[in-house]
Amino acid sequence: MTGTQREFDIVVYGATGFVGKLTAEYLAGAAGDARIALAGRSTERLARVRETLGAAAQSWPLLEADASSPSTLDAMAARTQVVITTVGPYTRYGLPLVGACAAAGTDYADLTGEAMFVRNSIDLYHKQAADTGARIVHACGFDSIPSDLTVYALYRAVSEDGTGELADTDFVLRRFSGGLSGGTIASMMEVMDTASNDPDARRQLDDPYTLSPDRGAEPDLGRQPDLRWRRGRDIAPELAGSWTAGFVMAPYNTRIVRRSNALLDWAYGRQFRYSEHMSVGSSLAAPAASAVVTGIGNTAFALGSRYFRLLPRRLVERLAPKPGTGPSAAARERGYYQAETYAKTTGGARYVATIAQQGDPGYKATSVLLGESGLALALDRDKLSELRGVLTPAAAMGDALLARFPAAGVSLKTARLN
Repeated sequence: MTGTQREFDIVVYGATGFVGKLTAEYLAGAAGDARIALAGRSTERLARVRETLGAAAQSWPLLEADASSPSTLDAMAARTQVVITTVGPYTRYGLPLVGACAAAGTDYADLTGEAMFVRNSIDLYHKQAADTGARIVHACGFDSIPSDLTVYALYRAVSEDGTGELADTDFVLRRFSGGLSGGTIASMMEVMDTASNDPDARRQLDDPYTLSPDRGAEPDLGRQPDLRWRRGRDIAPELAGSWTAGFVMAPYNTRIVRRSNALLDWAYGRQFRYSEHMSVGSSLAAPAASAVVTGIGNTAFALGSRYFRLLPRRLVERLAPKPGTGPSAAARERGYYQAETYAKTTGGARYVATIAQQGDPGYKATSVLLGESGLALALDRDKLSELRGVLTPAAAMGDALLARFPAAGVSLKTARLN
């Protein structure tokens, strides 16, 4: 069945959840004439959500679909070109939908930050999805589009200038306001739980190339620590006087970006080294803050991946934000982020890509990025790559997203620095 024969362009699965509803709201204003449906376990709850979405969404069909009932997922996937899903934690609920989309040749986009879920998705469904023509695209929110697309934009700029290949490349979250969503926290808990109960999963999570399509073909570039504290000047002269700490999502985002490089036949380069940081400022206390924040992050990941199972899960869940909840509309609007990705090339050139977006990163900004990913997959098929299977945002739709960003309020610019 070709895309034009499908009943819908996009189905939003999980539309009654907090970020699912935000994504539906965004699509109601941005999707134009796209044919959209909402899906979830309860059509009654979906109807209540639809009532809040404005006139454009009132004719959107409602589909009953449940991760515990694979036949409902199969039926949903067969009716649409693209499924957008916000139903997590994905390790617990996601694989049946990946399987349904892979079997039906249906494109798929999610918000997962769970590396082992992505690894399992690759192992179980990459070949089938490639055979049926499906694009299974993970990590389409704040994790990991700013990381993945700034590096892709730098690759495009460097290629056009003919200044070599990417070498040392560093993402720096310069400014942000907002927090991690309840769904992101739940996903991080799943990662810790999986690693603490499975030594093999823990070993894979320690591997910088654990998401590679061909681990044996990856270059040996020595240690690539996920969380490290550094002087800003050691990353780029433009950051002199500031300090950075390891970015909490680096253990996941870095692997997505490295997978993009491999999927694109190592187009970024065989000497491509990538790391992620967050600015902690330039005050007298910044060096100590950098060391402390990074130390806490490393300790949490090291101990959590080994001993998380010893913690009472109910206690952890009680302390963490609840999935399906989130900040007020005013707080979501006040949020923002700005990140800069600095790169050196094998030819000695230096570049920076700057990405900025208004809206709480874990909620509003993420819903825009996920919504635009779904629209790119559904409507911009002539701009998508020829790759099929389990992909990354950059590898599947890098050019399409770069073209879509300005109208969506996402600023991404590149500049040569020397």
